[in-house]
Amino acid sequence: MIFSKTFGYALRGILYVAVKGENNGMIQLNEIAERLGVPRHFLGKVMKRIVKEGILNSLKGPYGGFSVNEVTLQTSLIKLVEITGETDKFDSCVLRLRKCNSKNPCPVHHQVLSLKQQWHLLLAGTTVGELIKKDNPAFIRSITAN
Repeated sequence: MIFSKTFGYALRGILYVAVKGENNGMIQLNEIAERLGVPRHFLGKVMKRIVKEGILNSLKGPYGGFSVNEVTLQTSLIKLVEITGETDKFDSCVLRLRKCNSKNPCPVHHQVLSLKQQWHLLLAGTTVGELIKKDNPAFIRSITAN
């Protein structure tokens, strides 16, 4: 199961703000886009959705930007899947067949069903805070482009 760029931008944007804004600092969109190597305009739309869902705070103006709040580190990855509109990946056929379901399964439907359930549990049980909690500098470097 592969997620879209939108999910990746959302997760990486949140992780970047959480790591760089540890001392309640505001991180500007330009900095995030540049460091992540993603289009500023598209990232802006994604970050706006994240703020609207209450996962990050934002402040407009020259000293504004994005910051973490009490919800940020407790947000599960499945919540980001929902926000980015990717929950259909759990229901769609991995072979991309149109009429695949439990009554009319594709050749791998039953094997993949248990994998999808495990994947869902993993995403539901993993929070943003858990991703950055571990002392893993290589992981933190992996979210940025440079």
